[in-house]
Amino acid sequence: MTDFTPPTFLSPVADASRRYQGLTYALRPGYRPRLLDLTVPEADGPVPLVVWIHGGAWLEGDRRYTPPTIPAELLFGSLLEAGLAVATIDYRHSQEARFPAQHHDVVAAIRYLRTFAGELGLDAARFGVMGESAGGHLAALAALAGPELAGVEGVGEGDHSVQAVVDWYGVADMITVQEHPLEMPPGWPDPYESLFRGDDELAGQASPINHITADAPPFLLVHGTVDQVVPYSQSVAFDKALREQGVDVTLSTIEDANHIFLGVADVQPIVAESVAFLARHLTGRP
Repeated sequence: MTDFTPPTFLSPVADASRRYQGLTYALRPGYRPRLLDLTVPEADGPVPLVVWIHGGAWLEGDRRYTPPTIPAELLFGSLLEAGLAVATIDYRHSQEARFPAQHHDVVAAIRYLRTFAGELGLDAARFGVMGESAGGHLAALAALAGPELAGVEGVGEGDHSVQAVVDWYGVADMITVQEHPLEMPPGWPDPYESLFRGDDELAGQASPINHITADAPPFLLVHGTVDQVVPYSQSVAFDKALREQGVDVTLSTIEDANHIFLGVADVQPIVAESVAFLARHLTGRP
Protein backbone atom coordinates (compact mmCIF):
# COMPACT_ATOMS: atom_id res chain seq x y z
CA MET A 1 0.00 0.00 0.00
CA THR A 2 1.36 3.42 -0.98
CA ASP A 3 1.57 6.13 1.67
CA PHE A 4 -0.48 8.94 0.15
CA THR A 5 0.11 12.44 1.45
CA PRO A 6 -1.75 15.48 0.10
CA PRO A 7 0.52 18.26 -1.20
CA THR A 8 0.30 21.87 -0.14
CA PHE A 9 -2.58 23.67 -1.81
CA LEU A 10 -2.03 26.13 -4.62
CA SER A 11 -1.87 29.86 -4.01
CA PRO A 12 -5.22 31.31 -2.87
CA VAL A 13 -7.30 32.86 -5.61
CA ALA A 14 -9.56 35.89 -5.63
CA ASP A 15 -12.60 34.06 -4.26
CA ALA A 16 -10.60 32.95 -1.20
CA SER A 17 -11.14 29.27 -1.95
CA ARG A 18 -8.33 26.80 -1.50
CA ARG A 19 -7.63 24.86 -4.69
CA TYR A 20 -5.71 21.63 -4.99
CA GLN A 21 -4.96 20.33 -8.46
CA GLY A 22 -3.78 16.89 -9.50
CA LEU A 23 -3.85 15.11 -6.15
CA THR A 24 -2.88 11.47 -6.71
CA TYR A 25 -5.42 9.32 -4.90
CA ALA A 26 -4.42 5.93 -6.32
CA LEU A 27 -1.44 4.34 -8.08
CA ARG A 28 -0.99 1.01 -9.81
CA PRO A 29 2.02 -0.07 -11.89
CA GLY A 30 1.23 0.00 -15.61
CA TYR A 31 -1.62 2.52 -15.28
CA ARG A 32 -1.69 6.29 -15.23
CA PRO A 33 -2.02 7.79 -11.74
CA ARG A 34 -5.61 8.43 -10.72
CA LEU A 35 -5.99 12.15 -10.02
CA LEU A 36 -8.50 14.51 -8.48
CA ASP A 37 -8.91 18.27 -8.15
CA LEU A 38 -10.41 19.83 -5.05
CA THR A 39 -11.78 23.29 -4.28
CA VAL A 40 -12.66 24.16 -0.69
CA PRO A 41 -14.60 27.37 -0.04
CA GLU A 42 -13.55 29.73 2.71
CA ALA A 43 -15.21 28.73 5.98
CA ASP A 44 -14.70 28.94 9.73
CA GLY A 45 -14.48 25.16 10.03
CA PRO A 46 -14.59 21.92 8.05
CA VAL A 47 -17.03 21.98 5.14
CA PRO A 48 -19.14 19.27 3.49
CA LEU A 49 -17.86 17.77 0.24
CA VAL A 50 -19.45 16.84 -3.09
CA VAL A 51 -17.52 14.43 -5.32
CA TRP A 52 -18.32 15.01 -9.01
CA ILE A 53 -17.97 12.00 -11.36
CA HIS A 54 -17.83 12.67 -15.09
CA GLY A 55 -19.63 10.70 -17.78
CA GLY A 56 -18.49 9.38 -21.14
CA ALA A 57 -19.86 5.83 -21.49
CA TRP A 58 -17.01 4.62 -19.22
CA LEU A 59 -14.85 5.11 -22.33
CA GLU A 60 -13.80 8.75 -22.24
CA GLY A 61 -14.01 12.02 -20.32
CA ASP A 62 -11.97 13.45 -17.47
CA ARG A 63 -12.36 15.40 -14.29
CA ARG A 64 -11.88 18.82 -15.90
CA TYR A 65 -15.01 18.81 -18.04
CA THR A 66 -18.74 18.90 -17.53
CA PRO A 67 -21.21 18.02 -20.31
CA PRO A 68 -21.31 20.71 -23.03
CA THR A 69 -24.85 21.63 -21.97
CA ILE A 70 -23.83 22.34 -18.35
CA PRO A 71 -21.30 25.15 -17.89
CA ALA A 72 -18.67 24.15 -15.34
CA GLU A 73 -18.76 27.59 -13.76
CA LEU A 74 -22.51 27.22 -13.23
CA LEU A 75 -22.38 23.76 -11.69
CA PHE A 76 -19.25 24.03 -9.60
CA GLY A 77 -19.77 27.70 -8.82
CA SER A 78 -23.26 26.96 -7.49
CA LEU A 79 -21.94 24.18 -5.25
CA LEU A 80 -19.20 26.41 -3.83
CA GLU A 81 -21.66 29.26 -3.25
CA ALA A 82 -23.79 26.81 -1.27
CA GLY A 83 -20.84 26.21 1.06
CA LEU A 84 -19.89 22.84 -0.40
CA ALA A 85 -16.38 21.78 -1.33
CA VAL A 86 -16.08 20.17 -4.77
CA ALA A 87 -13.78 17.31 -5.78
CA THR A 88 -13.66 16.21 -9.42
CA ILE A 89 -12.11 12.82 -10.08
CA ASP A 90 -10.65 10.75 -12.89
CA TYR A 91 -11.13 7.00 -13.07
CA ARG A 92 -9.88 4.22 -15.34
CA HIS A 93 -11.75 3.89 -18.62
CA SER A 94 -13.07 0.54 -19.72
CA GLN A 95 -10.42 -0.05 -22.39
CA GLU A 96 -7.80 0.37 -19.65
CA ALA A 97 -9.49 -2.01 -17.25
CA ARG A 98 -12.89 -3.66 -17.13
CA PHE A 99 -15.38 -3.32 -14.31
CA PRO A 100 -15.06 -3.14 -11.29
CA ALA A 101 -11.95 -0.97 -11.82
CA GLN A 102 -14.09 2.15 -12.30
CA HIS A 103 -16.00 1.52 -9.08
CA HIS A 104 -12.79 0.76 -7.21
CA ASP A 105 -11.40 4.12 -8.30
CA VAL A 106 -14.44 6.08 -7.15
CA VAL A 107 -14.33 4.29 -3.79
CA ALA A 108 -10.59 4.99 -3.53
CA ALA A 109 -11.13 8.69 -4.17
CA ILE A 110 -13.79 8.91 -1.46
CA ARG A 111 -11.58 7.04 1.02
CA TYR A 112 -8.59 9.27 0.18
CA LEU A 113 -10.60 12.44 0.75
CA ARG A 114 -11.98 11.12 4.02
CA THR A 115 -8.54 9.95 5.20
CA PHE A 116 -7.10 13.44 4.65
CA ALA A 117 -10.25 15.38 5.48
CA GLY A 118 -8.57 17.14 8.41
CA GLU A 119 -5.65 18.42 6.32
CA LEU A 120 -7.95 19.41 3.47
CA GLY A 121 -10.56 21.27 5.55
CA LEU A 122 -13.36 18.79 4.87
CA ASP A 123 -16.07 17.45 7.16
CA ALA A 124 -15.57 13.69 6.93
CA ALA A 125 -19.10 13.03 8.17
CA ARG A 126 -20.78 14.94 5.32
CA PHE A 127 -19.84 13.62 1.88
CA GLY A 128 -22.08 13.58 -1.17
CA VAL A 129 -21.61 12.19 -4.68
CA MET A 130 -22.93 13.56 -7.94
CA GLY A 131 -22.45 12.36 -11.49
CA GLU A 132 -23.86 12.34 -15.00
CA SER A 133 -24.45 9.36 -17.30
CA ALA A 134 -21.62 6.88 -16.58
CA GLY A 135 -20.73 9.11 -13.65
CA GLY A 136 -24.30 9.00 -12.38
CA HIS A 137 -24.16 5.22 -12.47
CA LEU A 138 -20.84 5.22 -10.57
CA ALA A 139 -22.17 7.70 -8.01
CA ALA A 140 -25.18 5.50 -7.31
CA LEU A 141 -23.06 2.37 -7.11
CA ALA A 142 -20.59 3.99 -4.72
CA ALA A 143 -23.48 4.91 -2.42
CA LEU A 144 -25.08 1.47 -2.47
CA ALA A 145 -22.48 -1.28 -2.97
CA GLY A 146 -20.92 -2.79 0.13
CA PRO A 147 -17.33 -3.51 1.15
CA GLU A 148 -17.25 -6.78 -0.79
CA LEU A 149 -17.10 -4.76 -4.03
CA ALA A 150 -14.95 -1.88 -2.75
CA GLY A 151 -11.48 -3.09 -3.74
CA VAL A 152 -8.21 -1.96 -2.18
CA GLU A 153 -7.04 0.83 -4.50
CA GLY A 154 -5.41 3.92 -3.04
CA VAL A 155 -5.26 4.08 0.74
CA GLY A 156 -6.61 0.54 0.65
CA GLU A 157 -9.22 0.64 3.37
CA GLY A 158 -11.59 2.94 5.20
CA ASP A 159 -15.09 4.31 5.09
CA HIS A 160 -16.47 5.14 1.64
CA SER A 161 -20.01 5.95 2.73
CA VAL A 162 -21.80 9.03 1.44
CA GLN A 163 -24.70 10.98 2.85
CA ALA A 164 -26.45 12.15 -0.33
CA VAL A 165 -26.52 11.22 -4.04
CA VAL A 166 -27.44 13.14 -7.19
CA ASP A 167 -27.67 10.86 -10.21
CA TRP A 168 -28.18 12.55 -13.58
CA TYR A 169 -29.50 10.02 -16.14
CA GLY A 170 -27.33 7.14 -14.97
CA VAL A 171 -27.84 3.44 -15.67
CA ALA A 172 -29.49 1.57 -12.80
CA ASP A 173 -29.78 -1.92 -14.32
CA MET A 174 -26.87 -3.00 -16.52
CA ILE A 175 -28.77 -6.03 -17.80
CA THR A 176 -31.96 -4.38 -19.03
CA VAL A 177 -30.19 -1.32 -20.45
CA GLN A 178 -28.44 -3.54 -22.97
CA GLU A 179 -31.82 -4.19 -24.59
CA HIS A 180 -31.43 -0.66 -26.02
CA PRO A 181 -28.47 -0.83 -28.44
CA LEU A 182 -26.37 2.30 -28.80
CA GLU A 183 -25.13 3.72 -32.07
CA MET A 184 -21.50 4.54 -31.35
CA PRO A 185 -19.22 6.71 -33.51
CA PRO A 186 -17.05 4.82 -36.03
CA GLY A 187 -14.18 3.06 -34.32
CA TRP A 188 -15.77 3.14 -30.88
CA PRO A 189 -16.35 -0.13 -28.99
CA ASP A 190 -19.71 -1.02 -27.54
CA PRO A 191 -19.60 0.51 -24.03
CA TYR A 192 -21.16 -2.49 -22.30
CA GLU A 193 -18.97 -5.04 -24.07
CA SER A 194 -15.94 -2.92 -23.23
CA LEU A 195 -16.96 -2.62 -19.59
CA PHE A 196 -17.87 -6.27 -18.94
CA ARG A 197 -16.24 -8.28 -21.76
CA GLY A 198 -19.46 -10.28 -22.04
CA ASP A 199 -19.58 -11.27 -18.35
CA ASP A 200 -23.23 -11.02 -17.22
CA GLU A 201 -22.24 -11.67 -13.63
CA LEU A 202 -20.16 -8.50 -13.67
CA ALA A 203 -23.07 -6.64 -15.25
CA GLY A 204 -25.26 -7.73 -12.35
CA GLN A 205 -22.66 -6.62 -9.81
CA ALA A 206 -22.41 -3.26 -11.57
CA SER A 207 -26.16 -2.61 -11.35
CA PRO A 208 -26.97 -0.16 -8.52
CA ILE A 209 -30.53 -1.49 -8.45
CA ASN A 210 -29.16 -4.81 -7.14
CA HIS A 211 -27.47 -3.23 -4.11
CA ILE A 212 -30.30 -1.27 -2.49
CA THR A 213 -30.75 -1.55 1.28
CA ALA A 214 -32.98 0.33 3.68
CA ASP A 215 -30.05 2.34 5.06
CA ALA A 216 -29.15 3.87 1.69
CA PRO A 217 -28.62 7.66 1.67
CA PRO A 218 -31.12 10.07 0.09
CA PHE A 219 -31.19 10.08 -3.72
CA LEU A 220 -32.13 12.67 -6.32
CA LEU A 221 -32.59 11.11 -9.77
CA VAL A 222 -32.79 13.55 -12.71
CA HIS A 223 -33.67 12.22 -16.15
CA GLY A 224 -35.09 13.43 -19.44
CA THR A 225 -38.15 11.70 -20.87
CA VAL A 226 -36.72 11.31 -24.39
CA ASP A 227 -33.19 10.23 -23.47
CA GLN A 228 -31.90 8.21 -26.44
CA VAL A 229 -28.77 6.95 -24.67
CA VAL A 230 -29.94 5.88 -21.21
CA PRO A 231 -33.71 5.31 -21.32
CA TYR A 232 -35.84 7.28 -18.87
CA SER A 233 -37.27 3.92 -17.79
CA GLN A 234 -33.97 3.23 -15.99
CA SER A 235 -34.61 6.00 -13.48
CA VAL A 236 -38.31 5.12 -13.19
CA ALA A 237 -37.41 1.55 -12.22
CA PHE A 238 -34.66 2.75 -9.90
CA ASP A 239 -36.99 5.20 -8.17
CA LYS A 240 -39.54 2.41 -7.63
CA ALA A 241 -36.94 0.00 -6.24
CA LEU A 242 -35.51 2.62 -3.86
CA ARG A 243 -38.98 3.52 -2.60
CA GLU A 244 -39.80 -0.13 -1.98
CA GLN A 245 -36.84 -0.28 0.41
CA GLY A 246 -37.92 2.88 2.19
CA VAL A 247 -35.12 5.05 0.80
CA ASP A 248 -35.66 8.81 0.62
CA VAL A 249 -35.71 9.36 -3.15
CA THR A 250 -36.92 12.05 -5.53
CA LEU A 251 -37.30 11.50 -9.27
CA SER A 252 -37.07 14.79 -11.13
CA THR A 253 -38.50 14.31 -14.62
CA ILE A 254 -37.27 16.68 -17.33
CA GLU A 255 -39.92 16.69 -20.04
CA ASP A 256 -38.73 16.37 -23.65
CA ALA A 257 -35.07 16.31 -22.62
CA ASN A 258 -32.58 14.02 -24.33
CA HIS A 259 -29.27 12.81 -22.91
CA ILE A 260 -27.10 15.50 -21.24
CA PHE A 261 -30.32 17.57 -21.13
CA LEU A 262 -30.25 18.32 -24.83
CA GLY A 263 -33.44 20.17 -25.74
CA VAL A 264 -33.58 22.07 -22.44
CA ALA A 265 -33.57 25.81 -23.05
CA ASP A 266 -32.45 26.72 -19.51
CA VAL A 267 -30.47 24.25 -17.39
CA GLN A 268 -30.17 26.59 -14.41
CA PRO A 269 -33.26 25.19 -12.63
CA ILE A 270 -31.85 21.66 -12.97
CA VAL A 271 -28.55 22.72 -11.44
CA ALA A 272 -30.32 24.72 -8.73
CA GLU A 273 -32.50 21.76 -7.74
CA SER A 274 -29.50 19.46 -7.54
CA VAL A 275 -27.40 21.89 -5.51
CA ALA A 276 -30.30 22.61 -3.16
CA PHE A 277 -30.78 18.88 -2.58
CA LEU A 278 -27.12 18.39 -1.71
CA ALA A 279 -26.98 21.49 0.47
CA ARG A 280 -30.09 20.42 2.37
CA HIS A 281 -28.77 16.98 3.15
CA LEU A 282 -25.12 17.92 3.74
CA THR A 283 -25.42 21.24 5.54
CA GLY A 284 -28.83 20.92 7.16
CA ARG A 285 -29.88 24.28 5.75
CA PRO A 286 -33.16 24.49 3.82
